[in-house]
Amino acid sequence: MRTWHEIRGFPLAIRLLLVNQLGVNTGFYLLIPYLAVHLTEDLGLSAAVVGIVLGVRNLSQQGLFLIGGSASDRLGARGVIIAGCALRTVGFGLFALGDGLTVLLAASVLSGLAGALFNPAVRAYLALEAGERKAEAFALFNVFATTGALIGPLLGSALLLVDFRASALTAAGIFAVLTIAQAVVLPARAVEPSTGGVLADWREVAGNRAFLAFALAMVGMFTMENQLYLLLPDGARRATGWDGAAGLVFLVGTLTNLWLQLRITRVLKERGSRARWIGTGLALMGLAFVPPMLVAGAGTGGDPVGVVLRSLPVLAGALLLHVGVMIAQPFVMELIPRFGRPELTGTYFGLFYVVSGIAAAVGNTVVGWAMDTGERAGASWLPWACCLAFGLVSAAGVAWLHRLRALPATPVAAAPVTA
Repeated sequence: MRTWHEIRGFPLAIRLLLVNQLGVNTGFYLLIPYLAVHLTEDLGLSAAVVGIVLGVRNLSQQGLFLIGGSASDRLGARGVIIAGCALRTVGFGLFALGDGLTVLLAASVLSGLAGALFNPAVRAYLALEAGERKAEAFALFNVFATTGALIGPLLGSALLLVDFRASALTAAGIFAVLTIAQAVVLPARAVEPSTGGVLADWREVAGNRAFLAFALAMVGMFTMENQLYLLLPDGARRATGWDGAAGLVFLVGTLTNLWLQLRITRVLKERGSRARWIGTGLALMGLAFVPPMLVAGAGTGGDPVGVVLRSLPVLAGALLLHVGVMIAQPFVMELIPRFGRPELTGTYFGLFYVVSGIAAAVGNTVVGWAMDTGERAGASWLPWACCLAFGLVSAAGVAWLHRLRALPATPVAAAPVTA
């Protein structure tokens, strides 16, 4: 109930963006996790071609975040958000209607470009609209995003009982509704005229060494968070011998997020610096991989008691990882726009996601290599140890930046809002 009152305390624009993120993640996760299966089993494409289609989508998004952020600063976040959702409507619709490689590549480019547009624009709009309540706004943003990430795969699994096209058309329909809602309801905001060109903006942001160091320190956060979809589900399946066990990882995280996210952010905001809590969250994320590491390679299946005893450390790890994300992420999002001028908020978010996206891709490659190497060498603990190292190194990086006073100062806490 208190969360609902907190939501109502924000302006209409922020409330719409929260619902928007719920829809964005629902639409994305009901389609993308099943895309590779559709391309291989339904369309009969080779693994190489599937890799190209998926790689083009990822590259179109990760490589163009900076353009989306600059467009948000110069054209206004509202228009960029609407354009991004409209493009994803078209891209997901093409996945439903087209079977040829040309159409599939066009769908991948459009859906990736869409994410590059609206992801930094949404965060820039949220940061500017929330004022000194950025931490709470991004905490709620995380709640809605996590909920959508749970609903999406469940809805996608149900729709696949019909066929993949039903999933793709439903996802396209969700983005179409979001596009219309934002065009009708999302308020337009005046854009401050820029004094230089786009390249000058990029040079200013890229020349902020403290910001770049902070973005690199966040590599661990994104790499570890991605293990909610790779390493932890794999560990749950291996511990229980049941493919459905992966769903428990998402369920534990979503329920914890709904219950604790806003409470954690509200309490921590009043106590200590942002760097302290970001570092704590990163360290906890790393330590979350210790319990599953203790039962890695302990076998699969067996009697019910053994299955439960092996699955509990994996679920405990998922719980700790989510708590670490809940501690760190809202304050990370709050700090990003504080590194520079408000007029460049979108550009800062765009470059942050470019740097962290590339680095996290390298981190995921390391984790994948560790999974393969560990399985061949009988060292099942190896990928878990890699993730532990990512967390501790990232936490140390943030602590070092804080010691150098390279991070933006902690803002003075605003008076609490009563409902």
